[in-house]
Amino acid sequence: MKTRNKFIPIALILALTISCKQEVITLEDPTVTPPASVTPSKGSADFTKFVAIGNSLTAGYQSGALFNDGQANSLPKILSTQFSLAQGTSLAFNQPDINSVFGYYGEAGPLILGRLILFDPDGAATAKSAGPAPVGTPGMPAPYNVGGDKPKAFAGDKTKLNNFAVPGILLGQALTADTGNPSSPLFNPLWARFASAPGVKSILQDALAAQPTFFLFDLGNNDVLGYATGGASNQAIFTSEGNFTAQYTIAINSILTSNANLKGVIANIPNVTTIPYFNLIAYNPVPLDAATAGLLNGAEGFGGYNQVMQGISATLSAAPATFGLSSAQAAPIIAQIATRLVSFTAATNNRLLIFDESLIDMKPFFDGLLAAKQISDAQRAGLEAYRQIRQATSEDLIPLPASSVIGTTVDGNPTAINGVSVPLADRYVLTKVEKEEVINRTIALNNIIKNIADANRARIAFADVNATFTSLVVARAGVVNGVTITPSLSPPTGIFSEDGVHPNSRGYAYMANVFIDAINNKFNATIPKASLADYKGNGLPVNP
Repeated sequence: MKTRNKFIPIALILALTISCKQEVITLEDPTVTPPASVTPSKGSADFTKFVAIGNSLTAGYQSGALFNDGQANSLPKILSTQFSLAQGTSLAFNQPDINSVFGYYGEAGPLILGRLILFDPDGAATAKSAGPAPVGTPGMPAPYNVGGDKPKAFAGDKTKLNNFAVPGILLGQALTADTGNPSSPLFNPLWARFASAPGVKSILQDALAAQPTFFLFDLGNNDVLGYATGGASNQAIFTSEGNFTAQYTIAINSILTSNANLKGVIANIPNVTTIPYFNLIAYNPVPLDAATAGLLNGAEGFGGYNQVMQGISATLSAAPATFGLSSAQAAPIIAQIATRLVSFTAATNNRLLIFDESLIDMKPFFDGLLAAKQISDAQRAGLEAYRQIRQATSEDLIPLPASSVIGTTVDGNPTAINGVSVPLADRYVLTKVEKEEVINRTIALNNIIKNIADANRARIAFADVNATFTSLVVARAGVVNGVTITPSLSPPTGIFSEDGVHPNSRGYAYMANVFIDAINNKFNATIPKASLADYKGNGLPVNP
């Protein structure tokens, strides 16, 4: 998984009600119950040369960046540590080191920003309002005031690598050399930085050239995630079932035919709609006083819009032929109009105004009113932005980057407020319809992965990551060896990093244990599980 880099300010982001005055991120030591002792065994698996193929979840990406500490606690690195115990010898696991303390999150003007941390810009003097902010954000204390680093070419020995995971890639990008070709739309610079022959060999080719004795293959997340995090606005990155079947089959067949004795583990795709990224911003976060609510509801505000919509509805009911429709054709439009009227109150929980492309486009109706001279040219122009709008409901998801837009003005106009008088753009909302589309595609792709695992059950273990994380989301909390974990980014229990998408180090250890269970069950091994207490969660917020 990997989302597009975005500068996330603190305003209108989640509130973490944590009192904390320290300026350096630290963690509380959990109370740990030692796991029951087992005699480690590799069973019928051979971990002598363990190779991982995946995306950001496998690369160690967390907190919106690839950085030293994240890589050191990547999923396959944690697995390799546990595999060494089962193999009976210390196993090398080499990764394409990024060599940056804070990594690269993005840029804001001349600033190069590093990984996200929790930051409270108000300090101890006011009510806490802490949220994720990139290292280098003005006001951050040392050492977080220095920013990040742009990724550089990997200078190590590419022939000794074990981790071939690349943040941001779709499944199909692992199969083509174009992923390393700067002139291709498939180009990924995080692959080109350590590819043996950029633009000539694919990720899969380089991984198999390492001659693995055991592999981890964890691709497919981005084939739904990127579409979801972009508000379902880019179909090009929403992989179809047909393409996914073909690509996944090619990948697994290529891996298994490379070595008749090769075994490995594959994983399915978590339900991305449950991650914190989609559940930190409420659908109704808008506070309004009575005066502002009155202006919004007035004739110059949505009172006028509502009057137009109700007039269209009345005409469709009484004389649908006015708009060239039959009564049967008019009925669903009338029903929908009733759900699209906009109103605000003097309260703190007003619903966001959003664009919804699944709604009936009101353009022909607005144009009809103009042609009939029931509205003026100026009124018609004013209605243009409201052709497919409504207020959000609890079934819509507002992604984390929307926090940088909600409440801001458009071109400095104090009456044009995003999410209030101006609808949030498509990319900042995952509507109920789009959410169901993402969930259904995830189910379909997971069925494909499971079928391929079953067809190769003698050599492939199947890690049901989706079921494990779903269970944690439903339960809201769990206890693993005395360590309490939650599906959130709130310290000290949260197992998601500050970007709301990727696990933190403790979350990756939790995830690694899902793989270990699958491997133990399939290959009659007794690989000890990772101790979650050995891996960090998110730090408490820092102050200026």
